[in-house]
Amino acid sequence: MKILIVRFKEIGDSILSSVICNTLKKSFPEAEIDYVVYEHIAPLFKNHPYIDNIISITKEEQKNPLKYISKVWRVTRKKYDIVIDIMSTPKSEFFTFFSLGSKYRIGRRKKYRGFTYTHKISEPTDSKDKVDKFLKMLAPLEKEYQIIYDNNYITCITEDEKEYMKNKMLKAGINFKKTIFICAATSRRAEKIYPIEKMEKTINKVIEEFDSQIILFYSPDEKDFIKTFHKQLNNKNIFANIETRSIRELAALISNCDMFFGNEGGPRHMAQSLDIPSFAIFSPRSSKKEWLANSCKKHQGVEPKDIYPDCNSLSHKDCYSLIQPDYILNKIKEIYSHFIKN
Repeated sequence: MKILIVRFKEIGDSILSSVICNTLKKSFPEAEIDYVVYEHIAPLFKNHPYIDNIISITKEEQKNPLKYISKVWRVTRKKYDIVIDIMSTPKSEFFTFFSLGSKYRIGRRKKYRGFTYTHKISEPTDSKDKVDKFLKMLAPLEKEYQIIYDNNYITCITEDEKEYMKNKMLKAGINFKKTIFICAATSRRAEKIYPIEKMEKTINKVIEEFDSQIILFYSPDEKDFIKTFHKQLNNKNIFANIETRSIRELAALISNCDMFFGNEGGPRHMAQSLDIPSFAIFSPRSSKKEWLANSCKKHQGVEPKDIYPDCNSLSHKDCYSLIQPDYILNKIKEIYSHFIKN
C-alpha cells in the first residue's frame, strides 16, 4: 500500500498534522508513507520513524504554477492507494485531481471545492484540539480497516546532532550545570508577540527564581529584534549568541535545554515534539484549546481569557496585558518542580 499526505503549512501545523503519518504507519506497517511539506520544513522530519519519504515543495514551485503542477504530476505517478489532502485548497487538490485511480481521496468539505475527493470531511464540532481534528480525517478508512490512532507528534534528533549543538552552546558560554531555559521572545507574526516590557520582566524573574540561564533564539528576520532586546536586558545569564543555521539545528538547540517558554508558535510545538517541558503564551487571537494539542502538566499555556473570560471586549493590547509576569513565573515553577528539579 502507498499513502500520500499533503500539508502545506509552517512548522507548527506540519508537526501537529504529522500524527496522521504515525497513525497510518501503525495501522498499515507495510505501507509506504509519503509526506508533502514546504522545502524549509522538510528537514524537520528526517529520521522520522513513521514517514518513509519527505516530498518538499520549493519556493520556486510555490510561485510558478507550471512548475508546481509538473511537480504534482511527477509525485502522483507513484499511483497512491490513499491520498489525504489536509490543506484542501484549490492548489493542494491537484494531488487528488492527478490521482483519480486512488481508492481513497480524502479532503475537507468546502464550498465549491473537493470535486476530486471520494470522501469529504466536515469541520468537526467536537474535536479536542488540532491534533484530534486532523485525525478525524481518517474516519472514512474505519469502514474497511482497523485504524490504530496515535496522537503523539514527535521530532527525532540524533545524538550526534545534539552533541554538536551542545559543543556550540559550551563555546557560547552556556554552563550545563545550571538550568537552561530557551525563550521565544518574538514571533514571525507581530500580533503574537507578548508585550516586550512584560517579557523582559518575566525573563528577569525566571533568572532570579532559578539562578538559571536563558537562551534567546531567532530566525534571520528576527535577529535584529533579538539582538536589540538582548542589549536592553543587559544580563550575563542571557544568551543571544547561538545561531542556528537550519530548522534541525534549532531542534537540537531546544533538545539541549531544560525547558521552553514564550510566545506560542512553531518552535513551541517543536519543544513538545522533543518532549522538552514547555509553557506557551497565547495571543488574544490564538486559541489555546486548538493549538495546545495534547496539553498536560508537562506542556501548559495561558491565554488572556484564562485571566479574564470577557477579554474580547478589550483592545488587543489591553487583552494581552492581562497576562502578568508573576502568573507566568508561577506556572513555570509548577512545571519546574515536577519535571526539572532534581
